[in-house]
Amino acid sequence: MIPAAFEYYRPSDMAGVIALLEEHGDDARVMAGGHSLIPMMKLRMADVPHLIDLQGLSGLSDITVDTDSIRIGALVTQTDIIRHEGLAAVAPILRETALQIADPQVRNMGTVGGNVANGDPGNDMPGLMQCLNASFTLVGPDGERDVAARAFYEAAYMTAREDDEVLTTVSIPLPEGGYAYEKQKRKIGDYATAAAAVQITKTGEICAAASIAMTNLSDTPVFSEAASMALVGTSIDGTALSAAVSAMLGDIDPTEDNRGPVAFKNHVAGVILRRAIERAWSRA
Repeated sequence: MIPAAFEYYRPSDMAGVIALLEEHGDDARVMAGGHSLIPMMKLRMADVPHLIDLQGLSGLSDITVDTDSIRIGALVTQTDIIRHEGLAAVAPILRETALQIADPQVRNMGTVGGNVANGDPGNDMPGLMQCLNASFTLVGPDGERDVAARAFYEAAYMTAREDDEVLTTVSIPLPEGGYAYEKQKRKIGDYATAAAAVQITKTGEICAAASIAMTNLSDTPVFSEAASMALVGTSIDGTALSAAVSAMLGDIDPTEDNRGPVAFKNHVAGVILRRAIERAWSRA
């Protein structure tokens, strides 16, 4: 399909972006890679009279790995994540997740900023960022502010970002321990029927800390603190796995669609979470 008519802008600095957002209000949207927004415009699911392309800005395509944190610019693509050896060394779960997003063509253009900022519950990066306790830097007329990924998502396609703000950076504490991103989907390139991001640390043979987030099982990504705590202090035996799955099922709220009925999605979510926990534990 063809989108409705719109004005296209490509500012060269953030001041120009903010000025356009202030001028046009909620009639304007920013675009990073375009793989979330453009399809919605083509399907007439999004009416964007003023489209602001961020690709003309410098400084948003950098990946920085410090001694205690990672910073990823909004224009970093999924392919950039996959190919960055330093990032793979300290946070391999990012690469594991990026490799499961869509297909190579989409990964070459789709950006981390667009994936997390759009608020699409089917996107993979939002749940991962909640698992990793990331924060998002937003820039607007009043300057910068940071919002935790776990507090950013309010409903499907609704986030804590104001209409005149731009998400510029994702910041992640250096992850520790074992990791896994498990995803079940109908076919290559599809959104997940269910996906789980898990990070686990252990002391001896006991789980010392755990973090669990689920994708596409509610109208927002779901960070399941209850499921995470069900693992802490255990040896990740069958009882602990069942407790974590039960806690997670209490936190999600799937709906029936062309990926299956609610009962099927709950079943898949449980299978995927067990698989992710077991893989993360084996890597811890």
